[in-house]
Amino acid sequence: MSYTPEFTDYELSPYTGLTRESWVAAGKYMLKGVFDNLSGIDAPVVMPRKETKVTYPHLDAPENVQAAERKAEIFEGLTRSFFIASVIINDEPKLSINGIELKEYYKLHILRSCTEKDSDEYAGSYEEMLALTNSADPFKPFQQTVETCALVIGLYMCRDVLWDEYTQTERDSIAEFLKGFAHANTVPQNWRLFNMLDMAFLYMNGYEIDKDKMLDHAQAVLSYYVGDGWYRDGHSFDYYSCWAFNMYAPLWNRWYGYENLPGLAAEFEKNSNRLMESYAQMFDEDGFTNMWGRSCIYRNAATSPFDGNFFLNNPKADPGLARRISSGSLLQFLKRDDFLYKGIPTLGFYGQFTPLVQGYSCAESPFWIGKAYLCLHLPKEHPFWSAKENNGVWEELKEDGVKETVLDGPALAFTNHKANGETVLRSAKVVKAPGDVHGMWNYSKLCFNTKYPWESTPKPSGQTEAATPDIESQQYVLKSLLDGHTELGNVTFYAGSRDGVLYRRQFFNYNLETECHWLNAVDLADFPVSRGIIRVDKLRIIKRPFEITLGGYGFPDPKNMTAIETKADTIGKAIILKGRDSQGNFKRLAMTIYDGWEKLSYIKSKGTNPDCESSIVVYATGALKNQYDSSEPYVFISQVITGNDEKAFTEEELFPVERIDYEDENKTGAYGRIKIKLKNGEERIVDYTGTEGNMRL
Repeated sequence: MSYTPEFTDYELSPYTGLTRESWVAAGKYMLKGVFDNLSGIDAPVVMPRKETKVTYPHLDAPENVQAAERKAEIFEGLTRSFFIASVIINDEPKLSINGIELKEYYKLHILRSCTEKDSDEYAGSYEEMLALTNSADPFKPFQQTVETCALVIGLYMCRDVLWDEYTQTERDSIAEFLKGFAHANTVPQNWRLFNMLDMAFLYMNGYEIDKDKMLDHAQAVLSYYVGDGWYRDGHSFDYYSCWAFNMYAPLWNRWYGYENLPGLAAEFEKNSNRLMESYAQMFDEDGFTNMWGRSCIYRNAATSPFDGNFFLNNPKADPGLARRISSGSLLQFLKRDDFLYKGIPTLGFYGQFTPLVQGYSCAESPFWIGKAYLCLHLPKEHPFWSAKENNGVWEELKEDGVKETVLDGPALAFTNHKANGETVLRSAKVVKAPGDVHGMWNYSKLCFNTKYPWESTPKPSGQTEAATPDIESQQYVLKSLLDGHTELGNVTFYAGSRDGVLYRRQFFNYNLETECHWLNAVDLADFPVSRGIIRVDKLRIIKRPFEITLGGYGFPDPKNMTAIETKADTIGKAIILKGRDSQGNFKRLAMTIYDGWEKLSYIKSKGTNPDCESSIVVYATGALKNQYDSSEPYVFISQVITGNDEKAFTEEELFPVERIDYEDENKTGAYGRIKIKLKNGEERIVDYTGTEGNMRL
């Protein structure tokens, strides 16, 4: 059953109706799901688990590893649910759910987890975890480091009503536990921020810390900055830059940086404010968050950097826009009837969706979404709550207008499409192992769409284990016509945007250890139109013969009632899908092919779409059969457009291209520029020249 918002006010919040009171009610709704699964005040936050093969505790792990993972799971459930509980009990210290007073519950279980070594809930010190796991790695990190940071944030949010109520002895014991993980080994990426906040909390409360370690972590975190408000996390860019770097760094400024390291704090403040200049455009007209990158089970936690910005001395976020997006993304999930499993957020994006789940998650991990609720620390008179909602760029766009934002630092291009209210993200600077299909779904899709979340490898009805590896949504797949092996694009370089065209290069089976296995590539050149993206991609296939496929977005088909239609004009062919998603919303999708492609087809799939069990993927097929045959096509041109209403696509939307002109003699796109003349009078020049010299990773 979906959530119905309470206490709406459409004068203050014309887009969502949500107010601070609405958010408090939604937070209580989420907490009730937790406490409905507890037998009483002594029960830990261990929630029902629907998925058991990927997530931890891993049932096939050695007994000592399972024991360590159970400790981590209990602690994770406690601290992540505390994100929500802390800000609410700060307002309502006597709040009870199912007869359990929340303040007393968290006060009790925090003590057990941090200090009571005889308790099953004791999380274990860093040294104890090394011993328990018999780890040969003296630098091994543990999940507890992540969760101690969640704990100190919660303790700060309700410090007057909970932290200050502990005795001095109890506070000292908790601090001693925190000190171990604060100063212990960590992962050299966003995890450094967990150590920084642990130390900052201790410092703020009068405990000694290693200031040299603090400085080293802080300078390292700042060194990950790439510009445009974004930080690189490992090899990748994803929402960790936002819900970790741009949430935790401003909080660290408030607790420690402004006082002790003002130079670094000033940089973190500048970077957060830089993010605010464009971050709102990452969301769509409804405030929806895109399913992109790892840890998608954290969902609307992606809105937390708006709140983080307000910890700064000089925040630049637009409060009315920040609340509109935060509330829109909250409703994106709460209003789904498949969002919860036994009252708890599923391990998925909407309903349970195992293809996106990582092994470092447990049943309680989705409560990272509690970071979105931390905005409740802002009092009701704060502009975040008192300003009237506005919808930013969406209020400025004309009916068929498109707003494109290109960020060179993180290699992200996102387009806001007024015609369908969607935001399409195109990313680069991606490095995944050749066999990491899961990582490629998360990062290597050519487009990520807020209303059409990514689909995993299509699996026809009746097929249980073996999927169809020669077709992927929003990805090219190469299939050898000699031995049937397939290649996916696992590494994507960025080459910038010129004259309205985005340039990237994607390599297939890129492997530095075996140079001959990264010869096949595609030069990606694409640009937005009113309802989607046109692709003018140049295939660089050496080891032929190969069949080539390119899929559109996965299309939900919950009742097998999607209408499928084919159309053509003088130079293009299209397949059009019309139907409804699992929530009853009308959907439309069309894929059009031009030069290079031989045919359009579609495949019906089961269990590969985040919206519902059944889905359809439209895909194009072509081939390069002869080695060094200049008569074969080099350039493959296609378009995918979408809609969210019952109006039919116009002929111009389905077939926007009037003429394609090539400069080379063979008219195959072998070299030279390509001129795309559109029926609306616009022209795009695609010129791959300079791509080689501009590639960035």
